[in-house]
Amino acid sequence: MKKVKVSIQDENTLVLLEDGSKGDIIDLKSIHETDIDKTTITNVVNSIKHDAFNAELKKEKDVIERENNLKLELKEKEWADRAKENSSEKDKEIVALSSKLESVAEMTEANVKLEALQEKQRIEKEYQEKINEKDTEINNIKHEKELSEEKLKEQIKSTETALVSFKEMRSKMSTKMIGESLEVHCENEFNRIRHIAFPNASFGKDNTISESGSKGDYIYREIDEDGNEILSIMFEMKNEDDATATKKKNKDFFKELDKDRQEKNCEYAVLVSLLEKDNEYYDDIVPIHEYKLMYSIRPQHFITIIGFLRQANTKSQHLRREIHMLNNQNVDVSNFEANMNAFKEGFSRNYALASTQFSKAIEEIDTTIDHLNKVKDNLLKSDNNLRLANNKATDLSIKRLTSNSPSVAEAFEKVNEKKKK
Repeated sequence: MKKVKVSIQDENTLVLLEDGSKGDIIDLKSIHETDIDKTTITNVVNSIKHDAFNAELKKEKDVIERENNLKLELKEKEWADRAKENSSEKDKEIVALSSKLESVAEMTEANVKLEALQEKQRIEKEYQEKINEKDTEINNIKHEKELSEEKLKEQIKSTETALVSFKEMRSKMSTKMIGESLEVHCENEFNRIRHIAFPNASFGKDNTISESGSKGDYIYREIDEDGNEILSIMFEMKNEDDATATKKKNKDFFKELDKDRQEKNCEYAVLVSLLEKDNEYYDDIVPIHEYKLMYSIRPQHFITIIGFLRQANTKSQHLRREIHMLNNQNVDVSNFEANMNAFKEGFSRNYALASTQFSKAIEEIDTTIDHLNKVKDNLLKSDNNLRLANNKATDLSIKRLTSNSPSVAEAFEKVNEKKKK
């Protein structure tokens, strides 16, 4: 190994001044000072240092990157292991929870079935209780029905017995006595509720014989608070003994009853009859269409017919009053229209007269105006004449007056001379 002399060619090149081999040392002292450029050397050294630093830095970076990658791999492996462990634990928990859920579901299903069974038993029990209650009610109703039927049978039997007794009693009474009893019955029924239902009504026997020689049995009359009659009924009471040979029918009395109604000035006629007891047609309130405002009733409907006719007549009375008021209003309207027409005719007539008189007055005014204009002209002319006269009077003097009369002028002169003296 030897020292080899060199020279500097440029900043990147050294030139060997002698042969050299591997292992020889470059002798920098052999470089002449004039050939040495310190800046170049410094740059070369700095470049070498920079390259070495960069190489070392890159090496360090590679080492750090490898370490970081290794750490990252270790972390990922650790995380994967932990994930596996957690997954295993979760799977265990899931399995445990599934087992619990299955057991809970089984218990819940059993409880639901038990509750459903209990609810079913409760409903069946309530239903059976209701059925038992209904059965009890039905049995009670049947029992009450049986009792009612028995009671009804007893009532029917007692009623039939009473009817038989009544028929037997009627068969023993005379026709006159039965008729009188019917009248007494009706009179008692009326008097029993008179002070409550009919305070302004009277019900008494018809003792006045009409011109035809007949009379009714009873007359009902009622008045309102103003003393006006609101209802009047002619009553005829008829009955007959079952054993009487001369039986009569209800229609045999209608004509006579209608005549009595008209002669006694009654509005309605009512036959209270026990005739034709086997004819169910007459068991109710029956209107007799052949005659005006006539009815046939049984005794039990006596008060009912009065109330019925009273109510109907009250409504009729009210309607009649309203119709009367409407008629009065119509009359008032007619009177108003008549008065209006009379007023129109009188007004038209007066207007025509006034118009004629007005025209005449206008004509007279025009004539008067013409006359006044003429008077005005005459007055103007008179004024002019008076003005001229005044002027003449103003200009009048003794000299003018005596101008044609010398003797008079001489006399005036003498008078004047005397005044001067």
